[in-house]
Amino acid sequence: MNYFIYFLSSGYMFQISGAAITWRSKKQPCVALSTAEAEYIALASAAQEAIWMRQLLADVRNHPREPTRIFEDNQSAICLARNPQFHGRAKHIGIKYHFIREQVEKGTVELQYCPTEEMIADMLTKGLSRDQFIKLRLMSGLMQMPDFVCE
Repeated sequence: MNYFIYFLSSGYMFQISGAAITWRSKKQPCVALSTAEAEYIALASAAQEAIWMRQLLADVRNHPREPTRIFEDNQSAICLARNPQFHGRAKHIGIKYHFIREQVEKGTVELQYCPTEEMIADMLTKGLSRDQFIKLRLMSGLMQMPDFVCE
C-alpha cells in the first residue's frame, strides 16, 4: 500500500494603499486533516502578522480605526473562525490556532471571502500559469524589474 504525505504551505501578503509591504511563505508546522483546517492554520498565522502590523502602525502614530481585513478563499475556514458552533469538528486543532477566532470576535480582524482566482497570496504558495502569476503580481503592487544591460 502506498502512503503519501502532503506538505502544505501557508502564505500571506499585507498591503497598504495597494502596495505589498510584508509577505511570507512557509511550510506549515503541523499536519492538517483537511483543506479547511490547513487554511484555518494559515489564517492564524496571518492574524498574528496583522496584530503586529497594527501595533507598528500605532507606534508611528497611525492608529488603525477599522479591523484589518484578511481575504480568504476557503469558505469553511471562514466559518470555523467566525462560528464557535463548529467546535466539534475542530476540537482536534491545536488551541494556538484558535487565535484567529479570538481576533475575529474582538473585531481586530475581519474575514472576507475572496475567489481563488483573485487570491494574491497564491503566487507565494502554488504553481501558477504565467498569465495568472503576472495578474497576481500586478495586483500585489510588486513591479517587474527592468532588464538592465551591463556594458
